[in-house]
Amino acid sequence: MIKISNISYYFPQKSLSNADLEKEFPEWSAVKIEEKVGIKNRFIVDENVTALDLAENACNKLFENYEKSKIDFVLLCTQSPDYFLPTSACILQDKLHLSKNIGALDFNLGCSGFVYGLAVAKGLISANIAKNVLLVTSETYSKHLDKKDKANRSIFGDGACATVVEKDSKGFNYEFSLGTDGSGYDNLIVKNGAFKCSKNESEDDFLYMNGPEIFNFTIENIPNLVKETISNNKLTENDIDFYIFHQANTFMLNYLRKKCKISEEKFYIDMENYGNTVSSTIPIALKDCIENKLVKKGDKILIAGFGVGYSWGATIIEI
Repeated sequence: MIKISNISYYFPQKSLSNADLEKEFPEWSAVKIEEKVGIKNRFIVDENVTALDLAENACNKLFENYEKSKIDFVLLCTQSPDYFLPTSACILQDKLHLSKNIGALDFNLGCSGFVYGLAVAKGLISANIAKNVLLVTSETYSKHLDKKDKANRSIFGDGACATVVEKDSKGFNYEFSLGTDGSGYDNLIVKNGAFKCSKNESEDDFLYMNGPEIFNFTIENIPNLVKETISNNKLTENDIDFYIFHQANTFMLNYLRKKCKISEEKFYIDMENYGNTVSSTIPIALKDCIENKLVKKGDKILIAGFGVGYSWGATIIEI
């Protein structure tokens, strides 16, 4: 059995507001951007700041309230690593001055990354490989975006989150529902830059997102994911106290909520100050819900992540 004992998040210093975007793209309205995607502001790294820098800062914030010597495994989720190799998690171990007698690994997932990270942490703990896992999600998608891509620049923001997953005999032990459909890989992709295709100063050097196809994938798969997760845990919809989905954009989340027949009171939507921070949206939302007392101790919270890959996953947690 496991529990989430601590969460901290960190954003870059520089922000990009809708008003800033309107100045760059006069044909756009700041008000209309907010109405469409539910975002007023997002944080963007400077050129010399990386995902590893954000991860380090998020972890240092967490260690203000948690003894770092207890950490015995590091999981780092990112799709904007500092290097092809070595592993960023190994560098993070050194930067944080953690014990050398620990495991550390990166995994490349996007918006489902936090849920998958919890699944891996649960596996490590269940196998007695670790007792206290540091799960870090850190993304600088702004580095993947073309400066002329006003649509994606209005959605994505940079940020990192650090979460401690602990072994606990009184914690929760819910089942995970995970899914993959690689046939949709090219609907959210950075085609150039790795070994398949080198950079060639074209639009393929930057992130491409087929919005309609991503929307269709989400609507086709996530309602069933929610039902499956509840069923696999031998619960009913009435047993779920709150839902936290990946904070993609307001339009998609409202559509999903209605499709899943979830009441507004039990469904979280709030990305107006952060934007879509990819793998960090769920833990950021979870921490905000705890601090704002939207959830309380003992509540059953269904979390669901979905996106690039295609990849999706869900489980139920308790605080």
